Amino acid sequence: MAFFQDFPVPPLPPRPRAARHAPPPWAAPPAYELSAVVHLGAFLHRSPTTVVALRSAEVFSTGVSFNLSWVFRRGEEDEEAWDERRGLFFRPMGMHQGRATRSALMFGVQLPDGSRASSGHQVPYGLMGTGGQPAPPTLSLNNGGGGGGDDELAGTGTLWLWPLPPAGDLRLFAQWTDFGLDETSITLDGGRLRDAASGVQQYWPGEGSSNG
Repeated sequence: MAFFQDFPVPPLPPRPRAARHAPPPWAAPPAYELSAVVHLGAFLHRSPTTVVALRSAEVFSTGVSFNLSWVFRRGEEDEEAWDERRGLFFRPMGMHQGRATRSALMFGVQLPDGSRASSGHQVPYGLMGTGGQPAPPTLSLNNGGGGGGDDELAGTGTLWLWPLPPAGDLRLFAQWTDFGLDETSITLDGGRLRDAASGVQQYWPGEGSSNG
């Protein structure tokens, strides 16, 4: 019964220390900043069966995260048509057979200087590869979630705009042709968002930006 006691148990090698992960600034907000929240409370679209709402913006030192929600109520669709819509609604980030489709939910932005970006051309952060820095501006649809049943489908998401917009009129666009939502837009005050960045607080002042 003492056979194995004659063999010494080797010590475990030291566990390597994992490097702290910091997403690149065009992919996500800084990890260690307390954002300045700007209430927006605006509808990108509102009809008897469809609402796309812009709730607020969280402003960081490197960009703006827009908080959105959308709701689709069942209209005259029969069971087959509604089941098809449910399948489209829960299709990951508007992908079909591994490829993006223009009929999916897309957002876009046009900055006061005329530069533009679309979420349909930006891979979500969790699916990004190791490519280099894209040309600004970029707009990423992240953290989407949702649910629904026999008569309603609802979802939420955040749009990460990098970098901070300049002062002037900023137009935010939405389109979801799978659900009959044609291109629509609203105008926001880019200067109001940019000015809010002065209220951003660092978790640990003096360490510099967590996104390098």
